[in-house]
Amino acid sequence: MKHVELLNLQRFCTKDGPGIRTTVFFKGCPLHCLWCHNPESQAARHELLYQPAKCLHCLSCVAVCPHGCHRAEEGHHVLDRASCTACGACADLGCPALEMAGKTVFVEAVLAEVKRDLPYYRNSGGGLTLSGGEPLMQAEAALALLRGAREAGIHTAVETCGAVPRAVLEQTLPLVDLYLYDYKETDPARHRAYTGMDNRLILENLYYLDAMQKPTVLRCPIIPGLNDRPDHLSGIAAVAGGMRFLREIVIEPYHTLGVGKYERLGRTYTLADAQPHESAAIDALVATLQEMTSVAVKRA
Repeated sequence: MKHVELLNLQRFCTKDGPGIRTTVFFKGCPLHCLWCHNPESQAARHELLYQPAKCLHCLSCVAVCPHGCHRAEEGHHVLDRASCTACGACADLGCPALEMAGKTVFVEAVLAEVKRDLPYYRNSGGGLTLSGGEPLMQAEAALALLRGAREAGIHTAVETCGAVPRAVLEQTLPLVDLYLYDYKETDPARHRAYTGMDNRLILENLYYLDAMQKPTVLRCPIIPGLNDRPDHLSGIAAVAGGMRFLREIVIEPYHTLGVGKYERLGRTYTLADAQPHESAAIDALVATLQEMTSVAVKRA
């Protein structure tokens, strides 16, 4: 039986493809976008989330930790993340300050959960969406889920950053009805600075999907001070102009809902000074981009 490193599974989703969907979030991503609102999805391994404000200072975690990463100093809790193996012993206590990000699940169990809502998929045109992280990093598990969904007659969508091997992408072709494809930055150097790698492979894979006649939605996060530039909008339009099977472009406004997760992971959020665009500014960006392309443009 195959396993999948899972971050979460959400039922009754309406923004991850058509209709009512179940979205399966995988752990692990090849990109590390500065604005990522799910930083707990980036690492392929399990991680411990710690929220100091909720710590009761009961120090029960000190007693159960097999690696000594929880310590008591002057009656207060101290977490040594360098020693933490994310074994989960402390999180199993039910402490409100401690939570595991990630769990290992049988693919068959995930598929069984997905199939629970078959009537909703059929009535709404919905189905299964694989998301992450980057679901295609766990290619074997992702393909097994897609095959199981295909055999059950469930519509399938994959949300991808595109930074995956071509051989993996090729195997998904007969199993995926819709690709939700991230396009983050036009300039290769800026793309590397913002995400950790340039956009060459991402663009090559995007055009490959189009050459294979696969329906695609382009998802474009707009980050204040980074890619909210006229030349990036022109870049999005140029990409759209080179595609035949692009269904729409979705502008995703920057938000700060994930900022608190960085503290819980013991990490620093580097865009702490960034402020979300006003709604009118996003509407203006959508209108400007719509003037550049015949493909439908909307905001998330």
